[in-house]
Parts: sequence; structure tokens; C-alpha cells
Amino acid sequence: MQYKDYYKTLGVERGATLDDIKRAYRKLARKYHPDVSKEPDAEERFKEVGEAYEVLKDPEKRAAYDNLGNQWQGGQDFRPPPNWDAQYEFSGDPNAFSDFFETLFGRGFGTGAGTRRAGGGTAYRAAGLDHHAKVLIDLEDSYRGTTRAITLQRPVADADGRVRTQEHTLKVRIPKGVRPGQHIRLAGQGEPGVGGGAAGDLYLEVAFRPHPLYRVDGSDLHLDLPVAPWEAALGATVPVPTPDGTVDLKIPAGSSGGRRLRLKGRGIPAKPPGDLYVQLRIALPPADTAKARELYEHMQRELAFNPRQGMGV
Repeated sequence: MQYKDYYKTLGVERGATLDDIKRAYRKLARKYHPDVSKEPDAEERFKEVGEAYEVLKDPEKRAAYDNLGNQWQGGQDFRPPPNWDAQYEFSGDPNAFSDFFETLFGRGFGTGAGTRRAGGGTAYRAAGLDHHAKVLIDLEDSYRGTTRAITLQRPVADADGRVRTQEHTLKVRIPKGVRPGQHIRLAGQGEPGVGGGAAGDLYLEVAFRPHPLYRVDGSDLHLDLPVAPWEAALGATVPVPTPDGTVDLKIPAGSSGGRRLRLKGRGIPAKPPGDLYVQLRIALPPADTAKARELYEHMQRELAFNPRQGMGV
């Protein structure tokens, strides 16, 4: 996917004010409107200009886009880094334009945003919009449940339409067993209501920080476990780390590298709990001493072992 420079599309500087962006959009929209333009690519350019304006006119989308642009290293192929939109608080649910726009904003701005609902009486009264944010937690938080102070960045625009971010910190209870993709609802923490209307809610989409040991798949975990050759060949009971403490795992005799063993119920403690899948990796001791080399040479002489048997070589 190619990175799209929305500022270049509109012909404005990255520090442009909202008025600058509006003027540039109006000028280009008139120039490329399919009903009046004679340009051969007018329809496509008109869509590109509209897409750029959709992002840059909105403080939330613009702040997220600017943050992402700072991470872009150039080149034609572009993929947003994982969880690029974490800790940003947004409202609304934009329509998708290009694949690039949809990749960035299709989920990053939440779905099902609240709508204002007018109440009875002569004074205008409306409920506040729901807000959405993605938050990163540790895998261990899901195992035990905890309360964390989570700081979110909320994009705001000044009087000239220049975007900056405000930080605010919330104490959030992380429920035990929460999984990636699930949401934590904070009632009344969204946009304030109007005329006495109820405030919207804040929905936090949970994502896990990368873990040095485990890979997460739904409520299941996967772990690569190094074992010695004799443990795999002869069988052994070895300690295995889990996010909830160390447990013993029985390795059957004659196990080979890549064999997968299951620790039932040792995954994320959801309902039902997930499992922990342990994949064996044979770790060879180094031949870095005379004694070690002697042992390897003895194995070479005594064991009729060809690891490439069946490959025709």
C-alpha cells in the first residue's frame, strides 16, 4: 500500500490552519469537480482531494494522521505499525474512501459512535457522543485483574484550527480474563451532554503489549520451550513458565523438535479459560570445551543417526 500525503494533495504545509485547509479544498474541489472539469483524471483527483480534506479538517483524524506520518520511513510500500492508534481518544465513525484511509481509520476511530438525542421541552437537550480509544495492557493484567492509571491523548484544535493533544489520566479496572479486541466501558466518560443531557460513554478497546515469551491467540497462549536433547529423547518433567506461575510439564520419551504439548486451562482465564500450547525446541549444548567435543564425537561414532534420512541425500 502506498502512503498518501494528504498535505501534498491539498498543497498546504503541515502546520496549516483550518482556514488554509478549507480554502485549498474549495479551490481544488472546484477545479476537479467532474461536472465542470476538463481534466482527464478529474473524478479521481476530486476523490483524492475530498479524502484529504475529510482527514485534515477533523482535529482527531488529523492528530492521528500526523502521529502516523512521523513514523513513516518513506518508500512505496506502507503498513501502519501495530497499535499505531493506541492511547488516542476519538469520537465518530468515518466513511471509508481509499484502502489507505480505511486501513488507518476503519477501526481506529471506533464503531457505533453515539448519536445526540434531543429531549422534550422547549430547551435543546442532547446526550453526549460516545468516545473510543485503544489501550495497551500487559498479558499479566488479564491473568490477575487489576486497576491501572491509563493516560489518553485527546486531539483538540485551537482557534486557528491547528491541532494539539491534551492528556488526561483515568483509573481503569482491568477485568480478569479480558482478551484482545474486547471493550471496557467507562460510563459517562465520553463527551458531555448538552442542556443537561447525559454524558456519552468511553469505550476502551483492549490490546496486549508484545510479550517476550508468549504469543496470544484469542484466549490461548503459545510458548516455545527449549529442551535438552536427552530430555526429549528419554522423557523428563521440566518446569514451564506461565503468566500465573511455574508449572511442571511431562515431556514424553521420544519427543522431537516442534512437538506441541497442551497445558489445559493455563491460557487466559476467560469463560471458558484458554489453553497454553508448548512447542518443544531442541537446544544443543555448545561444543566449546574438550570434554564437550569428546562427548559429541562419541555420539557420532556410536549412534547411527542421519537427520536427513528420507530426503534422498
